[in-house]
Amino acid sequence: MRVLVACLSLTLCLALAVPALADETVNINEASAKELKGLTGVGGVIANRIIEYRESHDGFDSVAQLEEVKGIGSATLDDIGDRVTAGG
Repeated sequence: MRVLVACLSLTLCLALAVPALADETVNINEASAKELKGLTGVGGVIANRIIEYRESHDGFDSVAQLEEVKGIGSATLDDIGDRVTAGG
């Protein structure tokens, strides 16, 4: 019985934690490659390109500027647009 209660408690905690993680926004002007890879459609290569673009252009003025990063098109931007911010 203890094991069942522990398993149910853990399941409930995980169920509550997943939506909370999905609601976190990622600041594209400060995020690490690991944080960027947590975004839908962003793998290691794209994460590194975002960081390279950020460093060579003194950051992003807006989320829309992500489309200037090779490999990010309007579909990807639509997928991640509500999960990213350019600061503020």
